[in-house]
Amino acid sequence: VQLQASGGGLVQAGGSLRLSCAISGRTFSENTMAMAWFRQAPGKERDVVAVINWSGGGTYYAASVRGRFAISRDNAKNTIYLQMNSLKPEDTAVYYCAAQSVASGRYESWGQGTQVTVSS
Repeated sequence: VQLQASGGGLVQAGGSLRLSCAISGRTFSENTMAMAWFRQAPGKERDVVAVINWSGGGTYYAASVRGRFAISRDNAKNTIYLQMNSLKPEDTAVYYCAAQSVASGRYESWGQGTQVTVSS
């Protein structure tokens, strides 16, 4: 499975961005339990932001983004999105998409990361 993240950039506080993660790999659908967005700010650990179950579409959000961010998927395009609204300076981080393996339950495939910077 290969993941390609895009859509990051510089935005003012209160603004919006939409991240995309294009997924490729012939056996992706049957080997993937869920897709997620993580983020890592300078000097901090990588934390999960949002998760979407690939087959059922159920979602999970970190408390810090709930109500502001929305994760979605387009199965036909093999793409997931993260719509980020009401952005805050503390949302500044490198954002990564990742695929959770059915076999191991771990996030084994990662995109390259896309920088999101929110200015105050």
